Amino acid sequence: MGSEIYFDNNATTRVLPEVFDAMAPFFTELYGNPSSIHGFGSQVGGRISQAREQVAALIGAADPVEIIFTSCGTEGDNAAIRGLLEAHPEKRHIVTTQVEHPAVLGLCRHLEKKGYRVTWLGVDQDGTLDLDELRDSVTSDTALVSVMYANNETGVIFPIERIGEIVRAKGIPFHVDAVQAAGKLPIIVNNSPIDLLTISAHKFHGPKGVGALYVRRGITFSPFVIGGHQERNRRAGTENVAGVVGMGTAARAALEHLDDDVARVSTLRDQLQDSLLGSCPSARVNGDKAKRLPNTLNISFRYLEGESILVLLDQHGICASTGSACTSGSSEPSHVLRAMRIPPDWVQGAVRFSLSRLNTEDEVRCVNEKVPAIVKRLEGLSALGKLGVEQRNQPPAQAISNSIGARG
Repeated sequence: MGSEIYFDNNATTRVLPEVFDAMAPFFTELYGNPSSIHGFGSQVGGRISQAREQVAALIGAADPVEIIFTSCGTEGDNAAIRGLLEAHPEKRHIVTTQVEHPAVLGLCRHLEKKGYRVTWLGVDQDGTLDLDELRDSVTSDTALVSVMYANNETGVIFPIERIGEIVRAKGIPFHVDAVQAAGKLPIIVNNSPIDLLTISAHKFHGPKGVGALYVRRGITFSPFVIGGHQERNRRAGTENVAGVVGMGTAARAALEHLDDDVARVSTLRDQLQDSLLGSCPSARVNGDKAKRLPNTLNISFRYLEGESILVLLDQHGICASTGSACTSGSSEPSHVLRAMRIPPDWVQGAVRFSLSRLNTEDEVRCVNEKVPAIVKRLEGLSALGKLGVEQRNQPPAQAISNSIGARG
């Protein structure tokens, strides 16, 4: 361990050394409770305020008070959706998409069982939304619209500004899950129609166990976690001080290097993509190639099992995934790719490579060397895969004839 090639940065990222160093004193030296009256504790509160300003800057919030620290993205999504529903109990309708992260997907399914009506917006084969369907779905009974900024599996970016304008024109609160976008794309909530926005530190080289929820001033919002006065009575519980400080430091670093990171990481991603498409005839990219996160490549290998590819990659110390880490225990095909109507012979062979600022060209070259050999090996073991390889090497008429004979 220690020499891994880590291409699973949409699952989590490595904590930056400066983030770790910033956190360390709050475990053994500055361990006071920020709610305490005495100076030893209250000095910690100042560092939380600084971190709040740093997180606000990352997402372009005008007032740091609009930032509520949470434990993770899932809590932030739950707090946003439940908080809006409780603030508007007379409204029983939610609009979201079929390709949301399980944090939103699972909650909305749960709310359906509780009597709420949920409209599940579809996507096309590129993973993009039909804005006319969104416009027609919002009614006077709609309590909120919740749409992710960018998809965690394919990296497809949704037109959040246009979506928000449609929602705002209807007078409906708009929540955005930006867990995958923060630190990878420029975000300015102050000049946008976004009312609530969720982010998580461990997606941009901060620690796990801490996130933030942006709530625009003037939005009626009921607290999800009730108890003490922390976070201006909007999220009770003693603050995770070390985590909050780490998140602030990571936010500052992400904002400082954002432009350079986007350019460099997207170049590495494209090198990986172009090489794999050139060396693996059975490969295809899933999702809109132009409108996606700069670090994400979701690629399918026809007739193969993505998990088999991951197992063999792991033997070479290469870390990737088949989709969301939050659904890794499920044997079901990706709900995102199924919503995109990707054919079954491609869905099972999907692999997600997600890069970060810490990856290198040498790592990309190594992956581009290993994957084709793995795919060729698995195609040799797969009857369907072998048939596909044989058909690619035959004249079209002969390939069609053999295919019909094989199925008949």
